[in-house]
Amino acid sequence: MEQFNLEGLNTIISQVNSFAWGPPMLAALGFTGLLLTLGLAFMPWRKVVYGFGLLFDKSESNKGQGEVKPFNALMTALSATVGTGNIAGVATAIALGGPGAIFYMWLIAFLGMATKYAEAVCAVTYREVDHRGKYVGGPMYYLKNGVGEYAPGLGKWLGLTFAIFGAIAAFGIGNAVQINSMASVLNANFSVPTYMTGIAVAVLVAVVIFGGIKRIADVAGKLVPAMIILYVGASLVILGININEIPSAFSLIFTHAFTPAAATGGFAGAAVAAAIRFGVARGVFSNESGLGSAAIAHAAAKTDNPVKQGIIAMLGTFIDTIIVCTMTALVILTSGAWISGKNGAELTSMAFGSSIPGGEYIVTIALAVFAFTTILGWSYYGERCWQYLFHEKSLIIYRIAWVAAVLSFANFKVGLVWNISDTLNGLMAIPNLIGLILLAPVVFKVTREYFDKQKISLE
Repeated sequence: MEQFNLEGLNTIISQVNSFAWGPPMLAALGFTGLLLTLGLAFMPWRKVVYGFGLLFDKSESNKGQGEVKPFNALMTALSATVGTGNIAGVATAIALGGPGAIFYMWLIAFLGMATKYAEAVCAVTYREVDHRGKYVGGPMYYLKNGVGEYAPGLGKWLGLTFAIFGAIAAFGIGNAVQINSMASVLNANFSVPTYMTGIAVAVLVAVVIFGGIKRIADVAGKLVPAMIILYVGASLVILGININEIPSAFSLIFTHAFTPAAATGGFAGAAVAAAIRFGVARGVFSNESGLGSAAIAHAAAKTDNPVKQGIIAMLGTFIDTIIVCTMTALVILTSGAWISGKNGAELTSMAFGSSIPGGEYIVTIALAVFAFTTILGWSYYGERCWQYLFHEKSLIIYRIAWVAAVLSFANFKVGLVWNISDTLNGLMAIPNLIGLILLAPVVFKVTREYFDKQKISLE
């Protein structure tokens, strides 16, 4: 009876998921990104180099008010996004949508840069200082304070809705799924007992998150760039080995973005519709543009202008998808592993392992470390949502529950938890997208003012 109830619940949640991550939602994400991109006169695309200049300008770290350096705020946001989506998500997109899915992953990422920019601009503009003197912000605050200026009832309701979805979803997408994946992959490849992984990670997570955003940001600021460099570096070595196959890989991507991919080897074939669906869905899952989660980290940044942090924030989508996801895709396509019939992390592992000795272990280590940093990043997102709903004095409850969840979920299957959190994660986008559309004029205004002051033309 219990098994039947669980299966029935899983079926219901899967049906809800078809809406939460279905064509209407993906279209809404694309529309919002396009609206913001056009309204900003394609600024996010043209100011990538300028953004990296701001990111590595040490003088920016001492300007304005906030809790963490702009660089560390970005690394905290990246800690929650660079992970399974980049390694397993890209492989799933190719396995189910064909090579053409990568084109649509790029497309939604370029549109998502404007979305991520707007989220951070709003987060800094409408952030608050809590009773401890700490800067807090994110969608719940810019919905309440920004949208609330024009429609108080709507702003309050949207902010409350986002906070509820975020606080609960964090335990699934940012905790259960991550620790379970980490424990499983370490057990399979290095024979580490799952309970040992749970204990070790729970202790490390506790040490970090009880130190607050500054400690989380400091750890993310060191660990995330190091692992990205390692992963991208290994990918470049493989691409160097398979350099003759790179033109063919790009040809596959652009050809099958507009024409069906025929079945070959273990690959079952894919229509263009599948390429669009899985490319967009996995792209959004990877960089989280439109979900609003990253804005929570950027709200804590030390900055003297919201536009500056917005420009730095948009680099997160560029780094996550245009750089890291592209590396995974090219390794899979140039190695020929994409026609093996494998899927997910197993496909990525095969691609790395068939190209360089021990390549599969690089994927294993990357998955484990990225899962750990994701747990840290999402712990901060979840507790800020919790604080919005309750009070900062109750944060100790959330942090204890977070560590206990790490310890527990290392040893249990999380299929149901994954489905529930995936649904809530998608539903987070609804109030956030409504808020971004309503606040778009504000974003456009402060952007024009900033570039006019800097004498940098938007034209």
